[in-house]
Parts: sequence; structure tokens; C-alpha cells
Amino acid sequence: MSCVNLAAWTQTCSIFNQASSRRSNKTQPFRTLKTLPVSLASQRPRRPVSISAVQTLEENPAPSPTFDFKSYMIQKASTVNQALDAAVSLKDPVKIHESMRYSLLAGGKRVRPVLCLAACDLVGGHESMAMPAACSIEMIHTMSLIHDDLPCMDNDPLRRGKPTNHTIYGEDVAVLAGDALLAYAFEHIAVCTKGVSPARIVRAIAELAKYIGADGLVAGQVVDINSEGRKDLGIEHLEFIHEHKTAALLEAAVVIGAILGGGTDNEVEKLRTFARCIGLLFQVVDDILDLTKSSKELGKTAGKDLVADKLTYPKLLGIEESKKLADKLNKDAQQQLSEFDQEKAAPLIALANYIAYRQN
Repeated sequence: MSCVNLAAWTQTCSIFNQASSRRSNKTQPFRTLKTLPVSLASQRPRRPVSISAVQTLEENPAPSPTFDFKSYMIQKASTVNQALDAAVSLKDPVKIHESMRYSLLAGGKRVRPVLCLAACDLVGGHESMAMPAACSIEMIHTMSLIHDDLPCMDNDPLRRGKPTNHTIYGEDVAVLAGDALLAYAFEHIAVCTKGVSPARIVRAIAELAKYIGADGLVAGQVVDINSEGRKDLGIEHLEFIHEHKTAALLEAAVVIGAILGGGTDNEVEKLRTFARCIGLLFQVVDDILDLTKSSKELGKTAGKDLVADKLTYPKLLGIEESKKLADKLNKDAQQQLSEFDQEKAAPLIALANYIAYRQN
């Protein structure tokens, strides 16, 4: 069973002890996606608790945060890894299950499943209610990585510091492993979710299907492929790509966690907006890192967007303006959490900050 990279977490979490006051409100318009109606339970009482979880791109000393993000992520990632290991066992036919497990258990920070669990907890649910969904989301994320790395797509030989699936098992098995993970993700959430009403499970499955299909992740991927090398595209086109390709699955993770945890309509929609902001934030930072970090630091091939002449935020805005946009998206995301119990919101606040200031 694979576990999270402690060195990477230590490097990233050290940034949580640094802050500055520099902020910029200059950014491009942020558009909203269409949402699904969700019929949910009643509002819960709040109790305000102050928390310090602020950092910026500058490196100035600041008081230590009250929330131990590093320990939280290591513990949650370990729990998710155990659940994934149990969910996808090694059985006949051995080769396909070995290929599935190779990529599924290859490490990674498990941001998406942890977002799902944290959203469930925030609205009053228990981790066990959302764990099958969290695993399903990670299965789908892994599928997207396997397929994205194929020669017909990004043709990448490296993922999470290891050879990509198709370089080990061949393109044919890699395609099938991704297909199998996608199919099993829906089976797992439908069969293994306990302590949640059937209506909420069906709603969660509908949300997940919407976010990854031809109106979600696939749409973003197709538009991204068709945009390579074009010079006539602007920020709205780029936002469409990443609202669908990158933000969709992060948004699905948070929304589904909130639904399964018993969140109200208002809570789910606030968390939907929060997740959309951090989804775009994730991609802005990813684009910056692709230009500023090495392949060794990233655990994947650096500079490939530049080589492929892909549309990116630094390409349109420049690195400094992209950093300002990242700051704005992080601030907008955290504003959506202001009405929640701040003690319970601490993991999501810290995750937003991690996404903004991660180094790989």
C-alpha cells in the first residue's frame, strides 16, 4: 500500500508559517457553471471559533496556525489509502487488477478524497458516510491520469515520480485499466455507501456523472486538445477548459461530500462555489509550477505545456499576474466558508491554502 510523500508535505506545510499582507483584487471575470438542484436537510447551528490559517506567496514570519494541517493530511491520506487498497484487490484477471492498483496506489496527496471527507464533516456527517465516495472520486481521478498520459493524449512517461501506466503495462492494458476504474467507481459508491438515504446516494451519483461526462471533465479535455497551438484564444476560453477539466472533479468531491453528509441546499451551494474557486486555483498554480519547477520537483514532466504550445494562465497573463489571480481565487474560496463553524471549516481553509502555495 502506498502512502503520502512526507518530504513533500513537510516542504509544503512549512509555508503555513509564512505570511504577508500583499493582495491584489485585479483579476479576470470569474464565471459560474450551471448547478444541479439538491433537495437537502435543515440548517444546523453554528459556533464561531477563530482560526489562523493564512499564508501568501511571500516568505515573511507569522504566528503558527492553530490547525495542524500536516498531521491532518497524513492521517486522512493514510485512511484513504487503506480504503483504496481494500476496495481494489489483486485478483483474476491479475494483469488488469495489477495495472489498476499500480496507478491507484502510486501515492499522491489525495486532495480530492480528503476534500470529500472534509465537506461531509463540515455539514455534520461522519467520515464513514463519505469514504466510499471519496475512494470513487480518487478512482476516477486515477483513470483520468492514466488516459491523460497515453501517447494519443499528453504522451507522458512520468507520473508521481514513477513510470506511467502504459509504459509498464502497455497502451492496451492502460486504457482498459482506466475504463475499469471508471466503471468500478460508480459500483463502489452505490454498493458500499452506508448510513445515507437512497435519495442522497442517487443525487451524489448523478452529480458525479455530470461532472465527469461530456458536460464536465471530458468537455474540458476535448477543448484543451483542440486549443493547442491556437493564438486567438482568451481568458474565457481558458477558464472554460479548466472549470471542466480540472475544477470539475474537485467540485464534485466537495459537493458529493456535502450531500452525503446531510448538508442543506444553502450549504451545498456555498461549498460548490468554494470548490469551483479552488479548482481554478489548482490549475493556475499548476501552470505556474510547470514553468518554474523541475521534473524531479514535480514528480512529472516539467515544461510540457510550453512544448505542446498549450493555452495556460502564464501564457495569457504572465507569471506575476497569474500569482495575483491565484491569491484572488483563494480569497474568494475562503469567503464562501465564512458562515460555517470555523473549527470544522479549518481543514477546507487549510486545503485551499495548500492548493494555493503547494510546491509540486
